[in-house]
Amino acid sequence: MTIVEERPAVDAGTLVSPELREIIAADVCAKYDHVPADMAQRGVGQMLAFVAASAAGGQPLSPSPLVDDFWHAFVLRTKAYADFCQERFGRFVHHQPGVLDREEHGGGKELRARTVEAIQAAGYAVDLEFWPEPNVADCSQCHAGCHNSPTHNTTPAG
Repeated sequence: MTIVEERPAVDAGTLVSPELREIIAADVCAKYDHVPADMAQRGVGQMLAFVAASAAGGQPLSPSPLVDDFWHAFVLRTKAYADFCQERFGRFVHHQPGVLDREEHGGGKELRARTVEAIQAAGYAVDLEFWPEPNVADCSQCHAGCHNSPTHNTTPAG
């Protein structure tokens, strides 16, 4: 008889020191004054889960627009981000925005589902407030709600 023991999902925010987590959260709150501190703390965890899943996986993943804002805040702290990547993954995890071939990688809805599944498979908790279902066409980088779109809103639906 085989016994499978499920481990509870981990808050990926624990991948960095509490001090660094606070700095990243404060950077996001300073840029987006409508993001409350408790949401910023959770957002750092979701971003770290995304980066960890991206480093582990073989297929392209895509952050939600809100998670991308947190990733940008961390990437701008270049030394801390580079050190984190090296210590955790043995290599730098690049932020490479771009258009993925829809035929090869699927559209936005498929990328979101694959990303959430990859985060869960890596053992990290998924906070669905940061991973809303895309309410746009099934695309990847159409700029309808993307971080650099004029229609971008960092407040998740809910």
